[in-house]
Amino acid sequence: MSKRHAVIIAMGLFASASALAQTETTGQAGPKTNTSPNSSPSTSPAASSGTVPAAANPAHAPAPKAAAAPASTAESRSAAALALTHEPTYDEATAQRIKDAALSYSDLAVRGGWPTIPADAKFALGVQGANDNLLRKRLILTSDLAAEKASGPFDQDLADGVKRFQARHGLAPTGTMTPRTIAAMNVTVQKRIRQLEASLERLENTNFSFGQRYVVVNIPAAFAEAVENDVVVRRYRVIVGKTEKPSPTLTAQITGVVLNPTWTVPSSIAKTEISAHMRKDPTYLSRMHMEVLDAHDNPIDPHSVDWSGAHTPNFTVRQQNGTFNALGAVKIDMPNSYSVYMHDTNQRNLFSDDYRFDSHGCSRVDNVRDLAAWLLKDQPKWSRTAIDAEIATGQHLEIPMARKVPVAWIYLTAWMTKDQTIQFRNDVYNQDEQLLEATAEEAAFFSNAGSHPLTAHMAQ
Repeated sequence: MSKRHAVIIAMGLFASASALAQTETTGQAGPKTNTSPNSSPSTSPAASSGTVPAAANPAHAPAPKAAAAPASTAESRSAAALALTHEPTYDEATAQRIKDAALSYSDLAVRGGWPTIPADAKFALGVQGANDNLLRKRLILTSDLAAEKASGPFDQDLADGVKRFQARHGLAPTGTMTPRTIAAMNVTVQKRIRQLEASLERLENTNFSFGQRYVVVNIPAAFAEAVENDVVVRRYRVIVGKTEKPSPTLTAQITGVVLNPTWTVPSSIAKTEISAHMRKDPTYLSRMHMEVLDAHDNPIDPHSVDWSGAHTPNFTVRQQNGTFNALGAVKIDMPNSYSVYMHDTNQRNLFSDDYRFDSHGCSRVDNVRDLAAWLLKDQPKWSRTAIDAEIATGQHLEIPMARKVPVAWIYLTAWMTKDQTIQFRNDVYNQDEQLLEATAEEAAFFSNAGSHPLTAHMAQ
């Protein structure tokens, strides 16, 4: 068990855990059903009472603005994402802030947590409702609404409080009490504490060298951030791994940018998906501009290949570069043991979806040309205009980084930014409970080891 985790326990975060557990209920807002076709290659803000940090009380800040219409371009989507906040999800003080947030929520839990909003409650702007004051109490407890706004009908102040709550939970800040919003409000404080605990535990096991410039992908949020001098200067929607093919957590270095990349199909995809396509349609490879190569990159006749899918392929399937390529026009090289990377896509319409867990593990980046220009900013030759022009030629080009940029793919379902805003996201891969169960088993082992003569040294 890590020292930092032990400190939290010593400070009393879980002093009332057994009593609190008896009141635990479900209610985590679920993802939107995604019916988009998948052809992914490799492959979404302190209460005055002191119950939450109050250094920058969201109740006194402008409410997040909902877009008048859905963002329809990569540029407008990334601009809207950046407008949410310039505070990094992950920096050198994130772990300490999560610890502070967990302690605050633990205090709130001891005080009884927050009330449950009836699932069938009705709320309408300008209309007095039976549950309006209950909703106000719920929002005041988490600092989404000022304490002096404790009573009254559903007015603009209350709608703005709902918007703040929605923005902190990855929901569209509409100010409307949707079923997903009610479900998120009804997730218990105990579960929120567990999310904070699990996120902290994961960060304790992350060894990342922060630089003046670095990139972070937070998988549960399905966003990527480009951070410079401790400020987010770019933020992009990303599409990450499906629940059955999750994106890994990792740290690496971005070493280069590839324009008009080819795509070497992972052997696992070649064995299953490509083989299945070929069994149904022998013209699939030619239609998809793919070729089969041997160990020396020599072409092989597709008709001579065993497409039964029963064996690991002893060949390579490669897709030529072009508008049809699954990696799109840009690939960002970041060597790592998982063989994953960041890239463009030829299915850019998927970036408009709220639920963006649809890849085979890699991270598809909205407005990725903008990210490429930021990565290559130390090389004046490669402005955004120059990148666009080079892509237009259709020629494959690999551009090494003059200075490598650190990148981290992290899994935070709960965190607090420097402005004291506590954020939560759905545990899409169900990793929080799995981690906490494993941590509890480890703690129990060392506790028992301390009293056993043969293993007492292990607990020291």
